[in-house]
Amino acid sequence: MKNQIIYILALFLFGISIAGCDSKSTEKENKLNDKSEEESAHKEEGISSLHLSNLKFESLGIKVDSLPTRSLSGIVEANGQLEVPPQHEATVTGILGANVTSIKVIEGDKVKKGQVLAFLSHPNLTNLQSNYIKAYSQFQYLEKEMQRQKRLYDEEVGSGKDYQETLANYQSMNGEVKGYEAQLKQLSLNIEKIQDGEIYQYVPVVSPINGFIEKVKVQIGQYVEPQTEMFIIVNTEHVHADLMVFEKDVHKVEVGQQIKFSVASAPGADLSAKIYSVGKKFEQNPKAVHVHAEIDQKENFLIPGMYITARIETSNTEVMALPEEAIIEEEGKPYIFTAKSHQEGGKTEWTFDAIEVRTGISADGWVEIKLLKPLPEGTLVAWSDAYYLISEMNKSKASHSH
Repeated sequence: MKNQIIYILALFLFGISIAGCDSKSTEKENKLNDKSEEESAHKEEGISSLHLSNLKFESLGIKVDSLPTRSLSGIVEANGQLEVPPQHEATVTGILGANVTSIKVIEGDKVKKGQVLAFLSHPNLTNLQSNYIKAYSQFQYLEKEMQRQKRLYDEEVGSGKDYQETLANYQSMNGEVKGYEAQLKQLSLNIEKIQDGEIYQYVPVVSPINGFIEKVKVQIGQYVEPQTEMFIIVNTEHVHADLMVFEKDVHKVEVGQQIKFSVASAPGADLSAKIYSVGKKFEQNPKAVHVHAEIDQKENFLIPGMYITARIETSNTEVMALPEEAIIEEEGKPYIFTAKSHQEGGKTEWTFDAIEVRTGISADGWVEIKLLKPLPEGTLVAWSDAYYLISEMNKSKASHSH
């Protein structure tokens, strides 16, 4: 009887032990199921897929095609201004001190080389002409006297001393006459008329180059010294882009590369140029080199000194690329969308899947696409509406989370 009681008690304890194990096993299984469901729900919350009806697809006008290759250029951004080479810009000054009697141009006027810009008048100018006439007359006399003395000397009638003195005076006066003539030429006066006795009361100030009057710096009646700036003339036909390229980008830039640039006064203008010179010396503040580019189409509104922003096309390579509107950034990562159509209930349906990528160079609205893993052959991708697709995916994610 005692042994029977012990046997029953042992069976009872064994049953309790098995029940406890079953309970723990069930609890563990429930926890695993809960975790699996949680992971499934978390997976659902990530960027995944979007389903669209064909009607919705067509109404949105989403463009789908294979992932294309395109020739894209690397870009270096630079700032600078429009400049004119020194030989095509001129500062006009007075040759001799005189008063401005009239001004014939205004700022913005187009002028030709030799065109009269103003007239000057002063006793200094008339004295110069009078002194030239006297010197020229004396020169003519000495020339004849020198020839006479030479003839006498050659015939051994005159003395060599007289001939030498006359020759020295002739040569001295010849130098003085040529000095006066050089000044008169600078004043743009007709020397032959002055030799005939004509005195110019008003002396012209003429343009040394073709170009436009950038600035008039004198007034009528003003006395101008020989070094006084009167006019600044710029030949805008030779305007070019002078850009500053920073040290980190200099190695990418070379002669012959194309530039796209814009000016603030004409934001919509499509302007281009080609690099013809890259500086060999760094400016220290900022540390950059000058890059000069010839403008392809010189427009009338391009004026030296204008601030410009430019994009230098530094390389040209074939890469996989998509339009900017086909790429979206979500949580700091770029995504594109694969597209697949299928039949469902006799109707066409579309599925869009987001795939993470890396982006590279961009130009003219296209961006290089670097795949993290290859796409199956024949895969279609969305070329547009990335913003809409991600928005709809996020809405779907939000609705599933509730």
